Amino acid sequence: MVHVYNCHPFSSQQIVQVEQEPGLICCGGGALFVVATGGCKVEAYNLEKEGCPLICRFATMGTVKSIQHSRMGDYLVTIEGKNCATYLRAYTNWRYQAEGKARVGVRLLGHLLRGASVRGGAQMEIIEIPLSERPVAVACCPVTGDLLVGCENTLVLFTLRRQNQQSQNQSQQMVQSTWTNSQQSSSQSQGQIMDSNPNFLDFERSVILHLSQMKPKQVALCGEYVAVQGELEVLVVKLETSSDPKTLEESDTKKTDHLEDHVDFQILPIHQELLGDRAKDCDIAVSIEKTGLEDSKGQYTLSYVLFRRFTPDFFQGCSVEETQLHSLQLYPLFTGNQSMSLQEPSCVFCFFSLPSAGYLYSLKGGVELLSAYQYPEKVLKAVLTDYLLHVITKSALQCFTVRCAAVAARIEDPYIDSTMKACPPCSMEVCALRIQLFIGLRSVCVYGHHVVLLSAADAETTEEPERTTQRRGLSRKWTISSPKETSTAGHGWNLYVVDTVSPLTLYQEMVEYSQRYAETNPQAQSLRHLLSEAHLLLRTSLLQTSEQQRIIEEDSSPSLQADTEGPSVKQAAVRTDSTELEEAFKQNCAQLGDCFSRGSQRECHLALPYYRMSGLSVTELMARNRPLAGRPQSYGPGFLFYLKHYLFEETEQVLSQEAADEVIDIFSQSEPSQLVSVCASPSLINTSPAKTLQILQHLENTAGVSVPLTTTMATMMLRLEDLPEYTRLMERHAEMVLVYGFIEEPRLLLHGGDGGQHAHVRPTALTRQLAKSQPGLLVAAVVALHENNKVQLQHADHIFKELDCENCLQVDFWEAMLMASSQETIIQELLFRVASVYIDRLTNTPSETHTNGPHAPSKRRPLKSADDLINSCSHYGALYPWLIVLNPAHTTSSQHQEALYKLQSLLCGPSLSVGSVMPLMERLSDETLWGFSLHLLCATRRGQYDSSIEKLLDRCPQAIIAYANHHLQDSHMVLWWQKLLPELCNRTRVAADNSILLAALKETLVVVAMETSPTEFLELMPEDGTASYFLPYLLTCSQRHLLA
Repeated sequence: MVHVYNCHPFSSQQIVQVEQEPGLICCGGGALFVVATGGCKVEAYNLEKEGCPLICRFATMGTVKSIQHSRMGDYLVTIEGKNCATYLRAYTNWRYQAEGKARVGVRLLGHLLRGASVRGGAQMEIIEIPLSERPVAVACCPVTGDLLVGCENTLVLFTLRRQNQQSQNQSQQMVQSTWTNSQQSSSQSQGQIMDSNPNFLDFERSVILHLSQMKPKQVALCGEYVAVQGELEVLVVKLETSSDPKTLEESDTKKTDHLEDHVDFQILPIHQELLGDRAKDCDIAVSIEKTGLEDSKGQYTLSYVLFRRFTPDFFQGCSVEETQLHSLQLYPLFTGNQSMSLQEPSCVFCFFSLPSAGYLYSLKGGVELLSAYQYPEKVLKAVLTDYLLHVITKSALQCFTVRCAAVAARIEDPYIDSTMKACPPCSMEVCALRIQLFIGLRSVCVYGHHVVLLSAADAETTEEPERTTQRRGLSRKWTISSPKETSTAGHGWNLYVVDTVSPLTLYQEMVEYSQRYAETNPQAQSLRHLLSEAHLLLRTSLLQTSEQQRIIEEDSSPSLQADTEGPSVKQAAVRTDSTELEEAFKQNCAQLGDCFSRGSQRECHLALPYYRMSGLSVTELMARNRPLAGRPQSYGPGFLFYLKHYLFEETEQVLSQEAADEVIDIFSQSEPSQLVSVCASPSLINTSPAKTLQILQHLENTAGVSVPLTTTMATMMLRLEDLPEYTRLMERHAEMVLVYGFIEEPRLLLHGGDGGQHAHVRPTALTRQLAKSQPGLLVAAVVALHENNKVQLQHADHIFKELDCENCLQVDFWEAMLMASSQETIIQELLFRVASVYIDRLTNTPSETHTNGPHAPSKRRPLKSADDLINSCSHYGALYPWLIVLNPAHTTSSQHQEALYKLQSLLCGPSLSVGSVMPLMERLSDETLWGFSLHLLCATRRGQYDSSIEKLLDRCPQAIIAYANHHLQDSHMVLWWQKLLPELCNRTRVAADNSILLAALKETLVVVAMETSPTEFLELMPEDGTASYFLPYLLTCSQRHLLA
């Protein structure tokens, strides 16, 4: 369905004063080109000046049958007839005729003028382009300036060439400026460039495409896309250059023979629409003919993009000619984030039309039908632009909206169609604007905001303007403007230039028009559709404004501009336009947000991105959504959806008390179940605690008791400084139950943290109170939040730093995390952290001057003692028996002793990497027994048993047997007799008081006798030893050996 809105797309109209009746018209480069009926002369008029004054006129070499202008290169190409022959010619440097330079050079394709013609200065050139077949249609690429010629059965592609680098660079900048800023005058800048640097253009035939079963009527070219239109079919293919020598010539031609057998039996064509890869299944074969240039440019490869065939409709009394396709067009669109050096557009659209309907396809990123235009009467020609689709009938100029901006927006911005940004869908129904009546329209062309119309009235057209034709697809009557007065010259033809209004003006009229729907039915579909149309209109304008700004900045370089005032004035004007458009865009987003905020559940989620793009604060949006007086006190689902996202996502914007209380009231009326989550939002920290508590108590009475609700009420009591009532509420539930409540709503304990690793995290008032009164509950809750992916480790550390609990609760948290976590990377990091804390405590505790260090021990007892950690955490191992001998008994403070036991337990455990803490262990002296025990533990963990035995015999021999019994087992058992026995024998012999060593020697001999044979035992006995001392052990060894 086509929506019809009574908006005025046209602002003014003027008549171009031409002497002879125009036969053909085209426009481009700021100029209107007029070819007189049956004549051999082209007149160029300036569209950028009032009255469209004549720029120049020049003669052609034959009767012009078709004329096209190329933006790139600023040249004209014509199909001309003379003496029953048809020619293809290109006219370059035509602007020199405006300066009275009558010199014209005629040359053949590929043959540049030489000698006096060049030395005499710049001049207009006519390039003769020879063809083996009669040309039927031509098209110029708006991106590259290449030329596509359609002949009877072939398509010939010519590449535009420039002959000197300096003029090539300047022409590139000039033409890009003309393309992206179509409303700027290009004639003066082009003329200035050409005066000093002549631009010699030429063409090179690059590829020939052979078509089977299709007679080209129109052709179009845009970058790599080639479109050809027959009477009832359209084919779009893509030509790419590749280093791969294989082409599609073989694969395309092989199906020609198969289809020729059936062509005679085909009476009427079958309706087909083949998109993307499916288009290769059409019955039109395309083959590539080599031109000999493949070695330098690479091989051409061809892929099918789109094929559409229509069945002729004879049931409306139309002839075959009246059902043919027309107005084929490939239209490129550049996005604002593209560099000007890029030649490939972000979007390419294909448009073609029947007399009764038009079709717009998007080709890049997947072929898709964007819009189908149903016309109310037979359309003669249509032209696609950025903003509108202009179509003409015999008696009217009509405008339809287009969806190009919707496609470009999604390519330019990846956040479209998310919770951040939105855009109306590409498939949204189109609308038609007000019709402008004329008499006997024949042709139309568009340049920028200028629509050029050629009319030629006759008797039939005057008497019967065909207003009774069946209106197809329209939901209401057309709104018609009266025709303007025709020229008083007395002839029956006119050439009009109709200017369209600026996009901002048309947007403002659409907004005024939408107020009629808003007053009667704010939820009307037509209101939403009209605002969406206005949104796309603004998006297109912003897209072009950003391109204009970039062009002016590049053109303002000293090498291209003689004065500096021109660019600065243009920049200021573009900035002003951009500012107005951005303000209008934000206003439109707010209006669309209002529509979706009160809409159905299916589309209410769109209120969120549109409200975000509006830039309005939540306070302003609440004012827009307050229920009107006399209406039910309810808020739309879209507004509630936005409000929940605003409150549930972390934001730094804190609402005033009045606004925060209003939010509480909104949810108490609309969604009471969300009150707990709403109250936990950091944005509502200024809410009235007494009023909120009253609402929460009412919720508890109606919905029942829940842990998050109780905790939220306790938070409000805390803000009211009612500690007894706070304590009573917190004692309602066991601590473990409260932990589950914090998992359900983490923001009761902390705010922030959703923005990544460096996001600002801060504790709540409840967290500070728990740190004082229930530290165990706080630690358990933070551990549970981490294990349930509600908070990251660095954020939890930051919370404890904010609480000034770095040396107490933070270490308790790390120890608790070691008990709960199963992630190896986190475990290793935490083991290193707690080990470094224990070492700091051991280093700083004995000295009173170091009690203010970062990990200085606090007076509060830790939540877990060493025994608790050994019993509940697998990373803490039981203390080795020999450590009991080395550990001091109450010779240090309890905090020092607790840190020592925990560090020893870590070193006795299986998880701590000794190598990671060795640099920290160097801070501990081994002069004390407890320090010696730690170093001995590290050496043992590293497998240094020999040196450890020696050190232990030196410092504390009474612990040697306990050490050996624990560590010298299995593969290390041989150390009993290879290391320990010789050491004890030597030390016993030289020691004065050897009672401890003798006792250790006896225990060692018992073990050696049990583990060795009698022969081995005899070899181990010292040569100077007393036989009677060793004899009992030898006897025991022999008896054991005999029993074995």
